Amino acid sequence: MTADLRRKIVDKCREWGVEMVGFASADAWDDPPFEPWPPEEFRPKAIFPGCRTVIVMALQVTLPILETSPSIWYQELYKNLNAQLDERAYQLSEWLNRQGHASAYVPRDGYGTVELLKDNPYAFFSHRHAAYLAGLGTFGINNMLLTREYGPRQRFVSVFTTADMPAGRPMDKQLCVRCMRCAKACPVQAIGEVEYPKASIDKAKCTERSVELKTRYCSPCGICIKVCPVGKDRKLFARKDMGLYDGPEKDERLFKAWEHVRRYGSR
Repeated sequence: MTADLRRKIVDKCREWGVEMVGFASADAWDDPPFEPWPPEEFRPKAIFPGCRTVIVMALQVTLPILETSPSIWYQELYKNLNAQLDERAYQLSEWLNRQGHASAYVPRDGYGTVELLKDNPYAFFSHRHAAYLAGLGTFGINNMLLTREYGPRQRFVSVFTTADMPAGRPMDKQLCVRCMRCAKACPVQAIGEVEYPKASIDKAKCTERSVELKTRYCSPCGICIKVCPVGKDRKLFARKDMGLYDGPEKDERLFKAWEHVRRYGSR
């Protein structure tokens, strides 16, 4: 019965255009695979008592749009993905409720505005940790969750449910290749000393960057995820050669296209 429900959920998500779906046991948060780990109050069973499974869904951040960041094009993509994910997660939670499984979706961004993150730089739940426990990917040194399909270029959303279903488990192999491109490209040097499985992140610097870009109508930043070499999407968009960005083979056509987009619709 539980395996059949899981198959139905995957089919529903695909019907709604969501190909990447994972399942994590709510109990998995109680046995931290590494430190630091979300404290008890940030875990599914504390937020939604009775939760047995966390369902994680993801949508792709389109690489050619991301490459124009910071830009209005990427800002609109970001907003659209958040809206799409929230709608799909709500649909799934309500479908589960109709099947008799008490469920609730968790919004994509669990904070009011980026300015609030300067004093309290945490959302009430981490979708990335849910995706990690579901076996969808591993953390990169920039604290983003990398998948085989898109590297760090996707957005996640979650659904808490009392339905007990077969769960995934974390990947054995790290996807991050430790190339340090994200750290070198960060415009505010927010990525610091590397500690397994990720680096220390200066959240204040990262947040200040987002606040500044917001005043220019081209937030979020996205630079650390656009330069990551991991992901099958790079083959689709002919971006496997990272020298296109900074090597002797640097593609001037791409740079002109990106600059054109950045020049309009934002400051």
